[in-house]
Amino acid sequence: MAEDQTALRVVLLGPPGAGKGTQARLLAEDFHLLHLSTGDILREEVAKETALGKEAKGYMDKGELVPDSLIVAMIEERIGEGKQGFLLDGFPRTVGQAEALERALQRRSLSLNACLLFEIDDEEVVMRLSGRRVCSKNPSHIYHLQFDPPKRPEVCDQDGAPLRQREDDREETIRRRLEVYHQQTEPLISFYEERGILRRYNASRSVEELHNLIRADLAALRLEGELAAGA
Repeated sequence: MAEDQTALRVVLLGPPGAGKGTQARLLAEDFHLLHLSTGDILREEVAKETALGKEAKGYMDKGELVPDSLIVAMIEERIGEGKQGFLLDGFPRTVGQAEALERALQRRSLSLNACLLFEIDDEEVVMRLSGRRVCSKNPSHIYHLQFDPPKRPEVCDQDGAPLRQREDDREETIRRRLEVYHQQTEPLISFYEERGILRRYNASRSVEELHNLIRADLAALRLEGELAAGA
């Protein structure tokens, strides 16, 4: 299969709390891209009781990590569903996973054409995540103590239920996640820089400003592909 030069095949890279998921959803809509989140894929495969899902569940039930090869197989199955391209959110997390992804794409005569790096200071990540509170009755009601506080302290504006802090949003948990990111995931910066596809963004910007910057860059990248395909 010849590589489609007009498609966008993009990896989002950055620490937890940098805003990757938010931007992925916006960009997927902008460019009609398939948004591939490894967490969502795993849950879907397990729920559907596919062969891959059953194998993954065996590891999960034992409290073990799902092997990279299995995650890549799940992603590889879906890559073809994105006719305009795809966004990978949450994978790869290590150089080993990046190499496995590269091999999977090569089997389809494909390659990534951008890695978007979301750069942000650790202390800002801690402030962003540790300030979040969710409604104990409806977790989709989300607040932030500094940026979007409830009208009454620790009470949901919409249904009056108490607000709570998720375990993942506790400071000690956030700092541990950041340690893991620096140790295991940060080496991917050099990995993708060496391949000439790394693009850096200041993730401290507002959601709208960051979105506008990335959207313009991806539009230019797609246009380059269209021109190359028509040459």
